[in-house]
Amino acid sequence: MAEILLSLTIIGVVAAITLPSLTGNINERTWNTQRKALYARFSQAIALMPALNGYSGTETFVTEGLAKVLKINNICDSEHLKDCGIASKWTDFSGSNISSIPNTLYTLNSAFDYSSTFVDAAGNSYSHSVKVPDTDAAAFETVNGESIIVYYNPQCTSDLSIQLGGTTNYVQKSMCANFIYDLNGNKGPNTIGKDIGFITAMYPSDSNVVAVSPLGSLSDVTGNHSAASGLCRIQYGDSSRAPNYDEGASIFINKKFIGIKNSNTIWTTTTCAPNKAWRINILIGYRNCFETGDERMQFYCIRRSD
Repeated sequence: MAEILLSLTIIGVVAAITLPSLTGNINERTWNTQRKALYARFSQAIALMPALNGYSGTETFVTEGLAKVLKINNICDSEHLKDCGIASKWTDFSGSNISSIPNTLYTLNSAFDYSSTFVDAAGNSYSHSVKVPDTDAAAFETVNGESIIVYYNPQCTSDLSIQLGGTTNYVQKSMCANFIYDLNGNKGPNTIGKDIGFITAMYPSDSNVVAVSPLGSLSDVTGNHSAASGLCRIQYGDSSRAPNYDEGASIFINKKFIGIKNSNTIWTTTTCAPNKAWRINILIGYRNCFETGDERMQFYCIRRSD
């Protein structure tokens, strides 16, 4: 009897140690599968829409646009987000609590209305100003059980700076819709990077839909453009890389949820001219084409999607 009790005790201890890890791995695999499926459905739906701009508001964008190409069960206005399964509190990617879920575009990211002047070390003055309409958020539930919040810019434009060979632009003007999804409604853990993530649709026509899975910043490591993805792999393994042009935009738009609080400029992997690549200022959403050279900047790393 003593031997049996001892064996059961050992089994119980081993189970107590291994079960949470096993459950976590199962949940992670389930979330990964759900994320990929949701991204595929959204990409197909956005591609079927004639244009993403021009709707009078977020609810109209959902009811008259998105609902025609995506199966939706329920739609909620900005004052009743919880009626569509949106939890009242989230945990951001850095582990901090988000006790107030943004219900307007400006509370999602205040830089959608931004104006300031910078003076560099040489005394040169630079002005930055960008403003898009503030709109209320809306939410909906899918037939697969996901809860989605939508943030919408009815005046989003194509990236004219790229088409005309320009070297600067603002992310805010090109973002048409940003979706925050919760794969299992308010059941929990309600944490960014686990059951909660984001999808961003850029440009009104020929739209690009990106879904960034954050890994983390290299806050103590800087390097030039060519070192970006290599340093990410050193820090987070072969499944990581630095973001491309529009993935960097999505990081800026959703920095509240990722937990980014600094104003650093980060490299993207997208080149714009010989020996030049796009970088983005995380504070204001300003993108410019900059010489790769020896310019050392901080990086943000994301999970590979392939």
